[in-house]
Amino acid sequence: MPRLAIALQDDYADWEPALQMAVARYYLDCEVLTATPDGRPVTSMGGLKVTPDIGFAAIDADRFDALVIPGGYAWERGTTYDFTALATAFRDKGKVVAGICAAASALAQTGILDSVAHTGNSLASHQKYPRYRGTAHYRDQAAAVRDGLIVTAAGAAPDTFAIEVLKALGLYGPEAEAELSAFSAEHRSPA
Repeated sequence: MPRLAIALQDDYADWEPALQMAVARYYLDCEVLTATPDGRPVTSMGGLKVTPDIGFAAIDADRFDALVIPGGYAWERGTTYDFTALATAFRDKGKVVAGICAAASALAQTGILDSVAHTGNSLASHQKYPRYRGTAHYRDQAAAVRDGLIVTAAGAAPDTFAIEVLKALGLYGPEAEAELSAFSAEHRSPA
């Protein structure tokens, strides 16, 4: 059974990991665990209170198949966790690393986007981080980008983010497609 660690912080954007978590857990029988920096409850931007399963210290790349980091307002407040060690460990172990919205820029800070195709809210948001060296690989597009096992997306792309994370895990088949395609229907061109 695939295991996903969803790394939450106070003021996380609750809509960004929601589709992926629901489809992975409910339809694909994955184990989806929420984690917070210290294992204590957090509150999302929308006021959703989450009591996590574990703290960040318990996220081990040997025991999980994916590290998924939603964005949120914590980055604007400057109260975010440094994901460098976790993201690097997952990448080095050949596991999925996924960041959406401000978390995509947090991945830019870690250096793991420097040589892979990626996106995010904007190139400028990535370039705010001095360690970022991936400008040549940035894709300015609305849909999520997957390059191998690295997935990034703008905050407005939770549906394609979910799809690309599931593809990276080898779980995007007919059942996942049936469940997720309905959420992107409004973006399809009229026939």
